Order: sequence, then structure tokens, then C-alpha cells
Amino acid sequence: MAEKQGALTPRREEQRLERTRPWGRDVSPFRAMQRMADEMDRLFDDFGFGRRWLRPSWRETGAELWAPEVEVFQKNHELTIRADLPGLKREDVTVDITDNDVTIQGERKHEKEEEREGYYRTERGYGSFCRVIPLPEGAISEQAKANFKDGVLEITIPAPPASKGRRLEIAEAKK
Repeated sequence: MAEKQGALTPRREEQRLERTRPWGRDVSPFRAMQRMADEMDRLFDDFGFGRRWLRPSWRETGAELWAPEVEVFQKNHELTIRADLPGLKREDVTVDITDNDVTIQGERKHEKEEEREGYYRTERGYGSFCRVIPLPEGAISEQAKANFKDGVLEITIPAPPASKGRRLEIAEAKK
């Protein structure tokens, strides 16, 4: 008697494919490659080389997308923009200002050398960044000043006092 094919009963071809796939039914080739890379990491761990010995992580090379942390605040009649730029020098950064915004640009260079028992490893990474900070209306960009000290860029711009808002009461809508 023939087996009745239903929505929940897998076909014979599907059953045969499932037996040949070691990780089940729904596997992408990328997931399989990631699993293999994890196994290689474990193998190197077992030999004492640590995780990701052969392939550098994004953070080690500096190749990750990076943008500096920026703090913007207004106190009295002055707008202050602070950008944390660790490891950079004043020469690595440019600041452009218009009536509408401030643009902070630069390039990070990273070099790392490591020498241990039986091997020598060196890596270099480069990456540029750009942050654009909008200015409030009335900011006087011609009088802006920038200072750089200990990896922190500080830009001050004279600006009118921040407008004080008010809270609106929400009324019940009439039907």
C-alpha cells in the first residue's frame, strides 16, 4: 500500500538530504563556515595559542567602523562640543565649520607588534572617520575656537541661550 503524502510527512528526497547534512535541515553555508571556524579556534585553544590566533579580530586591526564619542552641551551663551579621540594627535584631525554644522574628520593609524616563543606577529590598521554635528540657529560660527589636549578635542561656539519650551496640557478630544 502506498504511503500517503501529507504536509507534515517529508518526501523521500528530503529525508535522504537530511541524512547527508550533518547539521540538520535549515543550514546556510555561512553558518557551516562559522561553525568550522569556531572548531578551529577551539583547536588552537587546545594547543595554547588562544582564540583567533590566525585571523585577527576587527578590533585588533582597527578596521572596524569607528566614530569618536561626541558630547554636545550648551551652557550660558556658549555651545561646547567635545570629541574623545584616544591615540590621535592634533595633526591627525581636521575641523570644518559652516553656519549650519561642524565637521570633525581624521584618520586613525594602528600598529601592533607581538613577539613570543617561536613567532613574531605584526599588524597595521588604518581607518578614517567623520562626524557632523548640526549647530543651533543663531550660533556664531565665525567666533568658534578649537583646543586639543590629552586626546580630547573641545570646540566652543558662541550661541544664543537655548529657547525655553513649555509643557502642553493634552485636552480630551470631543466626539
